[in-house]
Parts: sequence; structure tokens; C-alpha cells
Amino acid sequence: MRSRVSEDPQVHSLLTQQVIGAAMEVHRALGPGLLESAYAACLAREFELKLIPYRREVALPVSFKGASVDCGYRLDFVVADCLIVEIKAVESLHPFHTAQLLTYLRISGQRLGLLINFHVPVLKAGVKRVINSR
Repeated sequence: MRSRVSEDPQVHSLLTQQVIGAAMEVHRALGPGLLESAYAACLAREFELKLIPYRREVALPVSFKGASVDCGYRLDFVVADCLIVEIKAVESLHPFHTAQLLTYLRISGQRLGLLINFHVPVLKAGVKRVINSR
């Protein structure tokens, strides 16, 4: 799933701004307290309205000893084929959430990810940018 979009930092910056803006719109409308699946569905709708290219529930096979093994991992969103977006609705983000996203970035060959927790009073406090330094 290597990126087909430029590695240009300006492209990544614009995409992250658009995604965070869409997430803020969802959070503003719904607030905290819903299930992750509700936020995912509404975020997908907001991406469509904002014409942000995305794929949802993208399979992430694990390569092991030369074979691709489907372990059931799914990426919440892949935006513009270069940004992984994982959403949560938890009381607080834990280091294992970041480690999970970093592993997804490494396995997929992507460089940039966003971890967005909707279960916060102010969404800005629930957004974490994660970079795979390769």
C-alpha cells in the first residue's frame, strides 16, 4: 500500500488540516460520548461532503516469511492514499494506541498517520500526529 501521492510535506500538511477540520466538524455536531462506529460513519460522510478522497476499513495484511497473511487488521481510513487515520472513542489515548498506529504505518509503508480520539471535550486535545521515520 505504498503512497502514490507525493512525499511533499506541504501535501501532507494540507491533508492533515483537511482531515482535522472534518473531524472537528463531526465533533462539533455530535460531541463526546458516542461509539467509535458512529464517529467513523459521520467522518466518512464529512469526507464526502468536503470532497476528501478516502477509503474506509482498508485491509492490512501482514507479511510474514515471504507470505501475505490476512490477520483481520483494518485501517479505519486511508486518505488520498498517503495518510492513515485511526479513530478512537476512549477516555484517554494510551501509548499502545500510538504504537498500534506506528505499526500500521510501518507495515503499510506509509509515512504519516493521525490518531483522533472523539471522547474529549475539545477535539484538539484528542488529535495526535504520528510519523513513521522508516
